[in-house]
Formats: sequence, C-alpha cells, structure tokens
Amino acid sequence: MSRIGFVSKRGWLLFIALGIIWGTPYLFIRIAVADLSPAIVVFCRVIIAALLLLPIAIHRGHAKSLKSHWKGILAFAVIEMCLPFGALAIAEKEISSSLTGLLIAAVPIVNAIISRQIGLDSSWDARRIVGLLIGIVGVGALVGFDISANNYWAIALCFIAVLGYALGPIIITKLLSDVDSIGVISWSLFVAGVIYLPLVIADIINDSWRAPGVTEISTGAVTSVIALGVLCSAIAFVLLFALIDEVGPTRTTVITYINPAVAIILGVVLLSEPLTIGIIVGFPLVLIGSVMATRKNAMAKEVMASTER
Repeated sequence: MSRIGFVSKRGWLLFIALGIIWGTPYLFIRIAVADLSPAIVVFCRVIIAALLLLPIAIHRGHAKSLKSHWKGILAFAVIEMCLPFGALAIAEKEISSSLTGLLIAAVPIVNAIISRQIGLDSSWDARRIVGLLIGIVGVGALVGFDISANNYWAIALCFIAVLGYALGPIIITKLLSDVDSIGVISWSLFVAGVIYLPLVIADIINDSWRAPGVTEISTGAVTSVIALGVLCSAIAFVLLFALIDEVGPTRTTVITYINPAVAIILGVVLLSEPLTIGIIVGFPLVLIGSVMATRKNAMAKEVMASTER
C-alpha cells in the first residue's frame, strides 16, 4: 500500500513522539545556559549524542562514510549543528524559549526559498507565494511585538539558526544522499564536538565555563544538558530515521509544525514565560504560511507519490 495514502499506527506514534521531543530543546537550552556557557552546553550535547550513535554506526558498518564524504560531513556539522546550536544557546540567554521555538518555525519557509533558487524545487504557484508572504508577516509580528531594541542581536542569532537548519537538508541532498544517514549524523556530531573543543578549553582556562555569578551548577542544568544530548539529539535522530522509513520524507517534514506549539506550552507552563501578543498573532500566521509555502501543487504531489510507493 502507498505510504502517501496510509499512515500506520507505528508511523503515528513515531510522528507524535518526535514532534514532542523536538519541541523540548528550547526549554532545556534555556535552563542549561542559566548556569553554563553556551560552548559547554553545545559541546556536551553533541559529544553525548555522538558517543551514543557512533557505536551503532560502527556496528552497522556505516562509519566508513567519514573517509569518503568528509567534506559533506564537515559542511553538515558546521551548518546544521555548530552554528544553529551555538546561536540558539547564546540567544536564549536573552529571549524566551517560546519565542525562540516560534522563530525556528520559519525554517520550512527559508528552505523553500533556497530550494527554489538553486533549482531543487521548481513547483511554485500562487498559493505557495501567498503562504510565503503570510509566514513573513507572522515572523514580523513576533519580532515587532516581542522584541526591544536591546535584544535584536538575539533575533539575528535565531535567524542564523534558521538558515543553518534550512540548509542542512540541502547539504544532505547535494553532498550526502548516497550514504547512510546514521553514519553522517554520528560523524557530524563528533566533528561538531571537535570544533567546539577549543572554545570549551578557552572557557575553562578563563574560568568562564559557568554563567556570570553562578558558583554551583544546578541539577536542572546538568539534567537539561544530558536531555539535549540523549533525548533531543541521539534518540531524536534515531526516531527521525525510523519515521522517514515508515512514512517517507514528504510527510516527515510536517513535524516542523508541531514543535513550536510544544515549545510555547513548555515555556509558559514550566518557565512561566508570558503568552505575549506577538505569540498569539504570529504563531498561527507562521504555521499557516509554512504549510502553504511548503505544500507542492497537485502535479508535484503525484510525482512524489509515485516515488514513495
């Protein structure tokens, strides 16, 4: 049976689980950077995940991808992990996890624009263009209502993360489409850790590995870092591969529309973050715009359906 026409119970369980998991990083980052430097948080996150996934890749015989595809792996590690993870860790010292999660919801829109420009996605119609405009208005509402002049730099960092997350799948398509995903992800996480290691050493030498004024690292910060590595990186990527295998890549991308809602709920309920006008106005606009801007026309859907049968 076509995967386009039917989603199994296992597919729904994977979809829901991953949607919830990838809505939580913003909460954990916010808690972790209250006590630890951004470099420490990112380094621990990627190294924990790498140490968990690399043995799996080696056992399955997929670890050889580093030798033959090191350029693509390096590019993916820097653009999909180093820049976004670091940018978000720094930004969340200034803005709420709810707002961060919503701004990251612009990833599908940016990905659609870039894919269009480089010829990966030429199936654009009026509906997708209108969706793009709606999404931009939604992001504008978030920024306009919720951002003051002294933290625009945090928004700029969020958009660096958005760009990195949007380019990641394109790098895989262009440079890494012929190798197994778990090998690519495992080595990319490890490479990201190596890149961050000098920053961590500098933080330790300068005694800046803790947030200013912090003398004792809280249990919450330690738990959050572990959760980022184990839950939001290692387990999440394993679930992602399983979900793609179960329902195909097209439906898997819809998960992007669940994550912001989870981020908002967790931020408001657990961190007592305000439910602002910007979130109330911008949230539905960003999601509606993302759905419209990333939804292919009927002919493109039929072509995609034929490839996933």
